[in-house]
Amino acid sequence: MNKITAAITAVGKYVPEYVLTNKMLEDMVDTNDEWITTRTGIKERRILKEKGKGTSFMAIKAAKDLIAKANLDPKDIELVIVATATPDMQAASTSAFVASNIGATEAFSFDLISACSSFLYGMSTVASYIESGKYKKVLLIGADMNSSMIDYTDRATCIIFGDGAGAVLFEPNEEGYGLQDEYLRTDGKGREFLQVAAGGSVLPASEETVKNKQHFVYQDGRTVFKFAVSNMADVSEKILEQNQLVKDDVAWLVPHQANKRIIEATANRMNLSMEKVMMNIHKYGNTTSATIPLLLNDYEEQLRKGDTLIFAAFGGGFSWGAIYYTWAYN
Repeated sequence: MNKITAAITAVGKYVPEYVLTNKMLEDMVDTNDEWITTRTGIKERRILKEKGKGTSFMAIKAAKDLIAKANLDPKDIELVIVATATPDMQAASTSAFVASNIGATEAFSFDLISACSSFLYGMSTVASYIESGKYKKVLLIGADMNSSMIDYTDRATCIIFGDGAGAVLFEPNEEGYGLQDEYLRTDGKGREFLQVAAGGSVLPASEETVKNKQHFVYQDGRTVFKFAVSNMADVSEKILEQNQLVKDDVAWLVPHQANKRIIEATANRMNLSMEKVMMNIHKYGNTTSATIPLLLNDYEEQLRKGDTLIFAAFGGGFSWGAIYYTWAYN
């Protein structure tokens, strides 16, 4: 019997209809289209405007898109993982609500939270479940409503983040395709540089935390940029060395969409041309846990069975890593 690997067999996506352009941001904060584009590569981002809707709404939409495209019976799904930095609420599981609402009534579920690395870590988690032989259909969703924690008077953060969701279905593969290797890392010393300070157990919500805007994202942009460039490039290079791969072996780099300059630096370290780099940051901005599955959706038609993909991400915490993966279908 051949070794079982975890392979993606279907993808789905959802992005809100409302488009927040750089031009619109010029009327909100002291910035301009050229400044934003030059420093981030972002031209516009999608924002979920509907009152009472949150991360689960987008996750459900993305999952239903996948289910429809794959002609999948949701009752066949055995596990649903929602990778997110913006769960609907504390205590109540976002994934449980998502699973119930897509009809995955035979599945168990849980949320996975590790900032912008959440989806990458989710891939590693799913692979372990699939390779064990215990589960055969696992749905991994990356979804974030970043607008829920953004101060739109803060130029440092409001230009970067958008909302969206992407879903992928993993199944066992005996042809050798799927997740091959990983190199994942964290460093808790980075917590102070990228965080939402209030709303958790350390600093519960109060009149003072609201007044001080501590429920919004704080980012030390210069420090985060420096660590992201270094660490994303390092792990991408490491995963190549670990598997004796050279640049010509790589069909695509699939990088977290945080900043165009970070993506370019990672590609340069790997000696890859930008033609081999998936990028949609100009359309969606940084959607945190959703960037990687949104890339797979947008590039699905260009992917070919056997293509070597290198996934890379960096997020708050700090958390980062790279995954070596071979595409399983045309």
